[in-house]
Amino acid sequence: MSIVLVRIDNRLIHGQVLEAWVPAVRANCIVVANDQAASAPFQRMLMEAAVPKGIKVLIGSVAESSALLSTGELDDFRVLLLYATSEDALRGLRSGAPFHELNLGNMHAGAGKQKLSCTIALDPEDIGNLQQLEADGVRIMSQCIPSDRERPWKNLLPLSDG
Repeated sequence: MSIVLVRIDNRLIHGQVLEAWVPAVRANCIVVANDQAASAPFQRMLMEAAVPKGIKVLIGSVAESSALLSTGELDDFRVLLLYATSEDALRGLRSGAPFHELNLGNMHAGAGKQKLSCTIALDPEDIGNLQQLEADGVRIMSQCIPSDRERPWKNLLPLSDG
């Protein structure tokens, strides 16, 4: 198995992922690792219906997805792995998902979050999760679409933190 992109995108499967990232990384399998999506049949159905034929879609909890990625079942695929949150990504890594790079795509604003770019808003928990991922050896970059320049995520933080 080749994991060609690991991305945090709270919209999970949507047009930007399908139209920009899938062709850019030549993914032929999308794995969504999110507990909420895994337990929401209607959301699963919508995401599965949006994906063009020829691209395998697997939607599971973070733990299920990590287990799947270690089985060898996806050895013949180029996998794009999607997490909805920094917490999902940290849980995924620590439950065995094999990745060393992480793309921050869309992390939308919400209560307690500070908007740091047009698509990235973080709260202290996100920052802590991303710092733990880095401490575990993950290189984290912010890049909305493939034609954007990669930026180290810490460059988004106010100067006192980055």
